[in-house]
Amino acid sequence: MEARARRLVALAARVSFDGQLRHPVFFAVTGLTLNHTEWFAGAQRTVQSQGAVGKSWLGAQVAKLEVVEHLRHSHGIRGALSDFREDDSQYAVSFKGPGYTADAFIDRASGRYELTETRMGFAAVMNDLHKGRDTGRAWSWLIDVSAVLMTLVSISGTLLIFFLPKRRTSGLVAAAIGAALCLAAYLLWVP
Repeated sequence: MEARARRLVALAARVSFDGQLRHPVFFAVTGLTLNHTEWFAGAQRTVQSQGAVGKSWLGAQVAKLEVVEHLRHSHGIRGALSDFREDDSQYAVSFKGPGYTADAFIDRASGRYELTETRMGFAAVMNDLHKGRDTGRAWSWLIDVSAVLMTLVSISGTLLIFFLPKRRTSGLVAAAIGAALCLAAYLLWVP
């Protein structure tokens, strides 16, 4: 039993260490790609499709679930439903996901629709994951937990410098220089 407990503790430590290593790398790399979206301008792909939904679904009481599932099944739409709007002549159905959008415009009278599906590429997916845009509640929680853990690691590292007499002065000087450089960059280059 004791060996099993040690293995579990070792596994938990490894998962924690891997997470602490991967999260900052992910956010650092996607921070760079967010700052240079022009590097990935050619990655966007747009596909336009047409089709029709059952007219019986478009009566006085719109069968929204059937319409949405028809669009998903017929075209492989993978984003979350973000909007289902009605006006006098058409319905507009929108789906969104990381690096992905799909918009269908359905004619109320005929049931015919035009669908535009846009996939923005791998870098856009990673950037949206970085920002938590169109990623759902679970991913939002993961970002929050990651932010709290990184904050705790940063604060504990900062506090530890006060308990290391040989490194205290150089650590505090390096922190002050880093803060001064960030402030100077902000004051000089941010409009």
